[in-house]
Order: sequence, then structure tokens, then C-alpha cells
Amino acid sequence: MSTHDAERGAGVPGPRTGPAPDSARTDERGTKAPGLTARTEGRRPQAPAPRRSTALSSRTRTRLAAGTLLTPFFALFTVAMIVPVGYALWLSLFTEKQSGLGFDGPRTVFDGLGNYATALGDQAFRDGFWVLLGYCALYLPLMIGGAIALALLLDTALARARRFFQLALFLPHAIPGLIAALIWIYLYTPQLSPVVAAMEAGGIGFDFFSAEGTLPSIVNIALWQWLGYNVVIFYAALQAVDRSLLEAATVDGAGNWRIAFSVKLPLIRSSLVMVLLFTVIGSLQLFTEPLILSRGSGSAVTSTWTPNMYAYSAAFERNDYGLAAAASVLIALVAAVLSFVVTRFTNRRKEARP
Repeated sequence: MSTHDAERGAGVPGPRTGPAPDSARTDERGTKAPGLTARTEGRRPQAPAPRRSTALSSRTRTRLAAGTLLTPFFALFTVAMIVPVGYALWLSLFTEKQSGLGFDGPRTVFDGLGNYATALGDQAFRDGFWVLLGYCALYLPLMIGGAIALALLLDTALARARRFFQLALFLPHAIPGLIAALIWIYLYTPQLSPVVAAMEAGGIGFDFFSAEGTLPSIVNIALWQWLGYNVVIFYAALQAVDRSLLEAATVDGAGNWRIAFSVKLPLIRSSLVMVLLFTVIGSLQLFTEPLILSRGSGSAVTSTWTPNMYAYSAAFERNDYGLAAAASVLIALVAAVLSFVVTRFTNRRKEARP
């Protein structure tokens, strides 16, 4: 046996016959080891194949899906909102004037802000906003307070036949406003209404069409139609309240009034703000009820009683579409300002609350 074979038998490793590992091919400074062959030196490491970014493709698919689903909404919003508002703004800048001798008929000419000045300078248009102010002062507390009270009653553990009362309260909202106004005109008319006859039999005399009774009469119609709708919204919000909080308040000794005002109402605050905002905007659009009531016998409601009625009268009675468009734009601006004030006020109260 040779010396080399003896060393291998003794466990001493012999020379490697396979390719050397990468760590053996280069030293610490990156220079090639002297044992590399020419074949190994000529090979360059291949760069890894670029992988397709799955995150980008997934994001793209999500955007395409969102765009596909939102396109019908934006198309309908543009046709039903943007285009009419833009046309009203354009129409409010023009007016019709007669020629010098009047033989050529009216001509549409650019008037700038003249229609807005005419509307704001008209006493009838300004008085309409005072009517709306009185209407809101009477309508908002009755609507919001009554809807909250009925929703809290339905949410109590002692309430029975909740489904029946929800349906009974919501049914008036399913009746169109025009039909509701006609029904109440019949109930307000003397010699026809059983309600007026019962009031007169009890010694109560009240003229629903008088200057003092017109506003309460219209508020009553609006309450009858919209109260149940808001009750359903508040009741649905109350049903979403965590019942463990109510049980904890009961264990702590809180009564029904304390639970209602300290637990339930703060938890449905977002629903309260939404209903208040929609009620304010709807109040500014008061039109159907007073218009129908103005057709009643001896009614104190005039054709310009509210701002919307003023715009309607300017368009379809005086054929002044520029003035009607300007009045409509002014009403929309007032609604936008009031909406901003309501949301700003409620947000500040929310931030101030610890």
C-alpha cells in the first residue's frame, strides 16, 4: 500500500474530483480561485427570469371592475343632475325682450346676473323664505321629536305588535304627495269634512284655509306623510344598538328614560344627523302641498307663497324661464349653505364631546 492510500484509509480526505463549491471558487475579495478551469471561467451566471407582477394585474382588474360598476351610476348622475343644473345656470343668464316696435316678437338676449337681481329684489320671492323659516320652526321639532319618540316606544321591551305599527306608520308615506294633499283638502273643507263637523260640534272653530291656519294645515299634511318614514329609519338604527350595553346600563340601575337619552340616542347620532339634514333640504322644496291648498276655497296661499312656487309661477304663468331658472339656482344655493351649516355644527359637537 502506498503512502497516499494509507492516508486515505486513515481518514485523511483526498483531492476532490467533483466541481468545487462557489465559496471555494472565489476568495473574500471576489477574485477567482486558482483552481478554476477555462470552461468554468467562460460561463456567466444567468439573470433570473422576470416574474410577472401579480399585484399590479390584480389592482388593474379591481379598477376595471370598479369602473364598470360605477359607469352606469355616473352616466345617470350626469344626465339627471349635472346636465339639468348646467342648463339652469345657462338659462338664468338670458332673458327675453321685445323689439322696439314689437312686430318681431320677443328676442332672447344675454342678461348676465340681471335675473338674479330681479329675483332678489322681488318682495314676493323674499317673503317666501320667511314662510319657509316659519314652516321649519314648526315642522322640524314636531317631525324629529315625534319620530324619535315613536321609535323609542317601538324599541322598548313592552312594545307589542311592532310589525303592525311599523306598517301602519309607514303606509301614509306610500301615498303620493298630490293624493295626500287632495285627501286633506277634503278633510279641511267645511260642509264636506267630518273632521270639521266634529270640531264644530265640540265647540272648536278653526279655519284651515285662513292666514293663521294655512301653515299648521300644511305642516299637518307633511307630518302625516313623512313621520312614519323617519320612524322606520330611527327604529332600524335602534335595532343595531348592542344589547349588551343596554343590559349593562340596566344592571347599573339606569331607568328607561336614562337609557333612552344617555345610551340609545348618542349611539344613533349619525341617523339623527342624516334625518335632520334631509328634513331641512325637503323643507326648502315645499311645493306640492301649498300648491294644491292654494286651489281651495278662500285659501290664503298665493301663487308665490314659497320660493318654489315663485319659480313655478315665473316659468308657467309669466313665461319668464330665465327668472325661474335664477330663482331655482338661488334656492339650491340656500339649500347647500344650510346643509353645510348643519353638518358643520353636528361635527363640531361631536369633536367637542369627550
